Amino acid sequence: MRRSTVRILSFWAVTAAVVSVSATATPATAPATSPPPPVKTPVAVGYGGAVASVDADASAAGIEVLKRGGNAVDAAVATAAALGVTEPYSAGIGGGGYFVYYDAKARTVRTVDGRETAPLSADESLFLENGKPVPFDQAMTSGRGVGTPGTPATWDTVLDEWGSKPLRTLLEPAEKLARDGFTVDATFRSQTEANEARFRDFPDTAELFLPGGRLPVVGSTFKNPDLARTYEKLGRSGVGEMYRGDIARDIVRTVRKPPVDPGATRVVRSGDLTSKDLRKYRTLRQAPTKISYRGLDVYGMAPSSSGGTSVGEALNILERSDLSVEAASEAEYLHRYIEASRIAFADRGRWVGDPAFEDVPVKGLLSQRFADSRECLIKDDAVLKAPLAPGDPRKPTSCSTGGPAAPTTYEGENTTHLTAADKWGNVVAYTLTIESTGGSGITVPGRGFILNNELTDFSFAPAAPAVHDPNLPGPGKRPRSSMSPTIVLENGRPLLALGSPGGATIITTVLQTLTGHLDRGLPLVDAIAAPRASQRNAALTELEPGLWNSPLQAELEAIGHAFKRNPEIGAATGVQRLPDGRWVAAAEKVRRGGGSAMVVRPAGTP
Repeated sequence: MRRSTVRILSFWAVTAAVVSVSATATPATAPATSPPPPVKTPVAVGYGGAVASVDADASAAGIEVLKRGGNAVDAAVATAAALGVTEPYSAGIGGGGYFVYYDAKARTVRTVDGRETAPLSADESLFLENGKPVPFDQAMTSGRGVGTPGTPATWDTVLDEWGSKPLRTLLEPAEKLARDGFTVDATFRSQTEANEARFRDFPDTAELFLPGGRLPVVGSTFKNPDLARTYEKLGRSGVGEMYRGDIARDIVRTVRKPPVDPGATRVVRSGDLTSKDLRKYRTLRQAPTKISYRGLDVYGMAPSSSGGTSVGEALNILERSDLSVEAASEAEYLHRYIEASRIAFADRGRWVGDPAFEDVPVKGLLSQRFADSRECLIKDDAVLKAPLAPGDPRKPTSCSTGGPAAPTTYEGENTTHLTAADKWGNVVAYTLTIESTGGSGITVPGRGFILNNELTDFSFAPAAPAVHDPNLPGPGKRPRSSMSPTIVLENGRPLLALGSPGGATIITTVLQTLTGHLDRGLPLVDAIAAPRASQRNAALTELEPGLWNSPLQAELEAIGHAFKRNPEIGAATGVQRLPDGRWVAAAEKVRRGGGSAMVVRPAGTP
């Protein structure tokens, strides 16, 4: 396929694709009888700034901050805090994440690593007993899997650096939402139901999320007064309470002696988190990853996340192919995308870990020279054999294969992502998580939030004696992540920003959405909605129902691809700047019950 120039949607194509929506709704403050929550809509266009998340109450909280003069960073923190109320199984102050920020005044992209860290006592045997790995289901529901939370420290860092409002003000919408309640939807109920068995084994979790011993009913009002009090305390005293105060002591006590129901038969291991671990926690302000794609600058998150390096490498691999609809059929496009993903995951498994412990060759992984040495492996009429061995970015050799492959570790899929922009042109892409759906399942008594099980993102044991694994546990080490908050600039100014939840499928979701929009010409909301494929250096590529048993599947199988069905991959959100200064906010149409896109002023003047 021939190389192409960038194909960006025209103003009129984008305008025709969006549906304007009013964002005047304020966060739901339900008393005994809940008023209807803000309306969910997947796309909005207008002036004054934009917010996109999975939840209407959360997006409304961010929009309210923008209306009151806050900037994109302020709106992102307010939205994230509200998601801690309405999406408590995906994110919250018991977890961590990655924050990517475009500073309009400095015309610079900056990032904050707020990833959880292992206890200082941890070593490579963290998840080994008698020389064998602990069963994964036991590790995920335990104190052993809990890392030091990074989300409160992230909020503190970004507000101190770039915010304009105090944390106390920004927590007020979420505090009110937790105290007065929000309306239970089908997604919240189904996620609670999926966790019901393990939630019942922890009395504090059961009391909060199974009120009256029953699953929450769709349409009912769900309240979390403990979390409201916790937010009020953090707003009044600062996030230091999570790392040095009473809340910190409660976290340590809970991890070291999980409060399990005496009648439970579940094996629940304790963890070794200490007060010192919390006191020593720091976020990391670091340079973003950066690559050029079709003349655009694509910025992402550097290690400890593998998102920026993997998305960047895959885009570099695809750079030499013309993926436009005029030059490539849908099957040809998907074939190239799948193979580029396979290669990027092969290299990620060998090279990416916490750079404080591992020599991660970020520059090499993102070099066009290395990408070209890997791109030549892709054939139009054949599929690469999996698992594929990694290349060496330090010494790129054209079409080189051989050596042992590094496997892709399992990552929990119930993260969340939000995207925000303001009237000054600042943009935030923020992905945060507590890891698995429902995290560890362990609620800190009296505090209203679930602790993460993020340390299960580490490799439990070396893959093989001959393979160096950069993702084994270590003291204070950050487990490798796939979170991929991404900002794309054109001539130094924001074009779009996006990200997604989904564990290791985050990387492929962001990659497919970017190429769907930039190469295939899909409006951003349609690129987000398009049925997904996810290849992570495995024998089988995962397909969503929209591609399963389709003619495209048959075309790809004819050249050697093999597939398995995945009911849902990712749940992206994004924002886009239009040439006339308006913002497009975009979210899912269907996945996770649909997302919520809002703008400050759907009509009028800039």
